[in-house]
Amino acid sequence: MTALIRTCAAISFSFMLAASAAADVAAFEARVQGALDRFYSEVPASQELAARSSGILVFPRVYKGGIGVGFAAGDGALKVNGQTVQYYRTTSASFGFQIGAQGRTEVVLFMTQDALDRFRASQNWQAGLDGSIAVIQFGVGKSIDTDNLREPILGFIFDNKGLMYDLSFKGAKYWKIDKQ
Repeated sequence: MTALIRTCAAISFSFMLAASAAADVAAFEARVQGALDRFYSEVPASQELAARSSGILVFPRVYKGGIGVGFAAGDGALKVNGQTVQYYRTTSASFGFQIGAQGRTEVVLFMTQDALDRFRASQNWQAGLDGSIAVIQFGVGKSIDTDNLREPILGFIFDNKGLMYDLSFKGAKYWKIDKQ
């Protein structure tokens, strides 16, 4: 029962953090730009890949927590030609051995116009079901795995903070939200 209470608390905490991120559009846009700046400075070849992309989905902070049952949530912005065209929320749930909490930055590059159009036309897009996000990993030597660079959707997870390790987009759902 204690694990269930902790899981519920982690889920509630995630929703509160996601809701607080939605409070002020200007401040949120600043966080999105800060995440893009970190992406460009920390991830090898990111500027070149971003320049070739049709759109960039940026989640400055996605919070994840769980004990046995995990939950993640965060708000992001879709940028096309450098301009925000829509805001999105991502959530995911997971089951299995896990304990801890983390915050991380997620950036998704739509490398083809078709992939971007299918994402934007969807009401509730799910990674792995509606489209695969190829996770691009980069290591201590700041080199990236180039095997997946030809995929239509590339995902980057970085800037992890916390005591949980999960570098995947599996099960993540995305839907449009309005910011006031």
